[in-house]
Amino acid sequence: EVVIHPIEKVYIPEMILGQLRTSSNYDDDEKRIVGGTNGYGAKLVNIFSEEFQPSTRIRVIAWLIRTFGPEYIKPILAAAKIRGLSVYGSQRQPGHPIHTSVEEVGSSHRNSGSNGGLRAAVFGVNDGLVSIACLVLGVAGAAAGSEAILLTGVAGLLAGAFSMAAGEYISMKSQREMFEYQIGLERDELAEYPEEEAGELALIYMARGMPEKEALALGKKMIADPEVGLDTLAREELGLNPDELGSPWTAASSSFIAFTLGGAIPLVPYLIGIKSQSLEISIGLTAFSLFGIGACLSLFTGRGAFMGGLRMLLIGGGAGLLTYGIGHLMGANIS
Repeated sequence: EVVIHPIEKVYIPEMILGQLRTSSNYDDDEKRIVGGTNGYGAKLVNIFSEEFQPSTRIRVIAWLIRTFGPEYIKPILAAAKIRGLSVYGSQRQPGHPIHTSVEEVGSSHRNSGSNGGLRAAVFGVNDGLVSIACLVLGVAGAAAGSEAILLTGVAGLLAGAFSMAAGEYISMKSQREMFEYQIGLERDELAEYPEEEAGELALIYMARGMPEKEALALGKKMIADPEVGLDTLAREELGLNPDELGSPWTAASSSFIAFTLGGAIPLVPYLIGIKSQSLEISIGLTAFSLFGIGACLSLFTGRGAFMGGLRMLLIGGGAGLLTYGIGHLMGANIS
């Protein structure tokens, strides 16, 4: 249960109202409408004075934060913010933050990398689910028996999982090597041309609105320590977080597990030995899972859960019908 402190119930609306009343973006009439006793501001105060009841989406996001930690669900938080559901505890000003001290610049990008592990897992499950479901339907369309469907499905599941893991490992390994190479170039440039690198940092800070004199002084301070300078250049100039370059083994194992979990769903009735209506049960499980995955993906996109689930169900269902039809035609021609 989410509880708003009594002080916050008064402070938050008053803070918002104060900004609206003094904002240069409002003319006198608009300020009167917002700040009047019957205006939007008064309604806002009434809303915060009542017991706060978070929506289902916010409850799900809160559960994900408690379960996985905020670092792993930054894409969901970003989507929630775009939707207008503020789940951040601090007021953010428009534009890029301007740093005025060495400490601010050194820590500005710490933990700023968007860890897409949870999102990749959801997409991996969806990939395995759709791939194996289509494979099962294609073989079933050719009038194959349950044993043939199970054998084909398990073979496809293992092949797909190992293929996904190998591809993810190679991709992440290559990306990490490229990032390390870029950081190595910055290290060499910093050792050979420290003044030029300080100038580059100063230009970055000036582009964000910092006065030239302060930007130049800050750039020189940052490169005074080679390790701090390299870390800052990697973050500010290259847009990289040296502490979060990604692990190839973690990416490979995550892809393997996610694909396997998703691909096992259509095979459940065959794996547990259901003889009658196994195909119908497989289709039902797949349809239910497709809708659930689509609803989960809405957390990343900021769209409605029902429409997201329905869209995923229609896309996956269309792919399944197509493969079933192709399998039926091929089975008829072979026989």
